[in-house]
Formats: sequence, C-alpha cells, structure tokens
Amino acid sequence: MASTSLVKLNASSSQWIGQQSFNRPGSIRSSPRRVAVPIRAGSYTDELVQTAKTVASPGRGILAIDESNATCGKRLASIGLDNTETNRQAYRQLLLTTPGLGEYISGAILFEETLYQSTTDGKKFVDCLRDAKIMPGIKVDKGLVPLPGSNNESWCQGLDGLASRSAEYYKQGARFAKWRTVVSIPCGPSALAVKEAAWGLARYAAISQDNGLVPIVEPEILLDGDHSIDRTLEVAEHVWAEVFYYLAENNVVFEGILLKPSMVTPGAEHKERASPETIAKYTLKMLNRRVPPAVPGIMFLSGGQSEVEATLNLNSMNQSPNPWHVSFSYARALQNTVLKTWQGRPENVEAAQRSLLVRAKANSLAQLGRYTAEGESEEAKKGMFVKGYTY
Repeated sequence: MASTSLVKLNASSSQWIGQQSFNRPGSIRSSPRRVAVPIRAGSYTDELVQTAKTVASPGRGILAIDESNATCGKRLASIGLDNTETNRQAYRQLLLTTPGLGEYISGAILFEETLYQSTTDGKKFVDCLRDAKIMPGIKVDKGLVPLPGSNNESWCQGLDGLASRSAEYYKQGARFAKWRTVVSIPCGPSALAVKEAAWGLARYAAISQDNGLVPIVEPEILLDGDHSIDRTLEVAEHVWAEVFYYLAENNVVFEGILLKPSMVTPGAEHKERASPETIAKYTLKMLNRRVPPAVPGIMFLSGGQSEVEATLNLNSMNQSPNPWHVSFSYARALQNTVLKTWQGRPENVEAAQRSLLVRAKANSLAQLGRYTAEGESEEAKKGMFVKGYTY
C-alpha cells in the first residue's frame, strides 16, 4: 500500500509537489495514513529537474558509450583492432562528432576515460556534446563482484569515494550519472541480491543528486534463462518495488532521476518468443504498477536484443500516451552496425556516422510511436544476446 509524501522542489519555494513514497515491500501497516514529510531539497535540485527534462525531450534518447576499456576492447577486437587508447579514442570520436546527432540524441553516457579525452584536433569531447545540444553523462559504478551469501549472484561496487568523484565529474562537464547493477532470474533471484541492488542504487542516487548529477537508476534484469514473460513481470515488479522504497528512504527527488529498466520479455532461451505488442503490454503494466508519474523519463536498455527488435518494442510502447517520456538508452542496439561499417578505417568514418544516424533516427521515430521496420537491413535484425555477458 502506498502512502503519500510531499516534495519541495527547492529550498526557497513554497510550492509542494506530490511524490509517492513506498512501504517496505512485504510489510504490513495496521493504520496506513497520509503524512506530509518534506524531502530535503539540495542546492542542485532545480538544475537536476531541468537536466532530467532536457534528457527526456520528445524524439530523443541516450547513446550509451560507457563500456569499460576491457569491454570496448572486445568490440574493437571484433573488427580486428588492438585495444589501445588511440583506437578507443578514434572510435568514440567517430560517434561523438557525428553531424546532426543531437536531433535524435539528448544525452551520451561516457566512460571516465572518454570524459577527459579530446578529439585529435584538441576539442574536448564534452564540448563536442554541448555544441550538439547533447548532455554529457558518466558511468560511476566500479563493476560487479560476487555477492557473498547469495545464490551465485553479484553486487555492484563503487560507493566508496563516489561523492568526491561525482564532484569532479560535474566540474568536468558531466550532468548525469549511470550505475548499473543486475538481477538474475535463473539465480532466484535471492532476497539478499534484490535488496543489495535496490539499496546500492538508492545510495548512489542520493550521492549523485548531492553533487549535481541526475542519477540513471538501472537494475538490469538479465535476459539469461528459459523463464516465461510472466515470471519476468513478477520479478520486475518485486525489484522496482524495492528500488522505489529505498529511493524514498534516501530522500531522492523523483523529479530529478531517470530510469533505465529492462523490457519485460521472456528469457532469451524460452521456447516462445513474444511479439512487440506483448512486450509493450507487459512492460507498461509493470511501469504503471511500480513507477510514480513524477519520474520524467524511462530510458530502456536493449540488453542484447537486435537493433530492429529493440526499436520495434520501443515503438509499441509509444502507441498510447504514457505519464513518462518512454525512450531509449542503447549501446549495442545503436552501435553494432556502426562498428561493422567502420572497420577501423578512416575512409569509412562518414559511412559509419551515417549508419549511426539511421539507427538514432529509427529510435527517435519509435519514441514518437512512428517507426516501421520497412527497409531495415538483415544485419540490423540479428540478435546480440550473449549468455553470461559481462561489461
């Protein structure tokens, strides 16, 4: 049962805006009541709200290029390139200097290396993004490690030193952050793993807001497994109930966050595939049951879906009005064809940038509910799921 608390959006304003807070999942209250409790307003609150609205702007979404150096190396190896800083810089320069990208992309999540890098001409990447009206973002977690006492599950590290790092990222030009943790359905998931994921996300979100960064809240429910779409829905509802309970406990301003959920789909190894219409139905059901309308943007991850599949599913979710900006925050589903077009050759840069614009425009149309898969290449239809994939 949800109770109602109130949020004051800045310290000087007398305006109160309703925000849902949540009882501990599974808890029982003998006398539920409404309580007016102000959420602590930080010095960045107005800016956070404006940043979130800018990223969640019509027809635009997020380009996720925050792969660690090791993961970026895997991408480069797939086209025969060595994992050197020069090659990583060249690839990210290709992406971030694509002419016209800001028409379809509102934010770009960067790895720490990229945040401090410049083009070969000496222009900072963050300035390239600003000039294109794209918000720079930064991956702040330190990756997954085994969770002791769990069913072979993981937890996400990186809270130590996060406040000071976030302050430095803000000075460098970042205006939003990303923290990815995961939940595995074949592993249960255990109550311990779900609680750890939710608590870690909430602490990260509070620290980010304190330092001027809009937190992207991402508990990825992995595609691994042969479970049904109904089982995915059950787990997703449980996970997001926990997440919002702890976000409220940590005084996070909901108007100043963005979500990066998994779509509600069957497990990748399930015998029955689900149509875009079915995935949209189940995913929107989960969102409507668990996500307050105060949250400005739902930026879906692709999670190993093919480029076309991720776009079709997003398009289906935008066939009817939603209380949020329902959009995308894709990595492989925006970059796969780009990388294969580039092949590490300078003469292919323009063609690769055109392919990025094709994918970005397709997802822009999907955010507006106007996408059709007519004319899509066979390459764009190939699935990218990898069992046990690590970033």
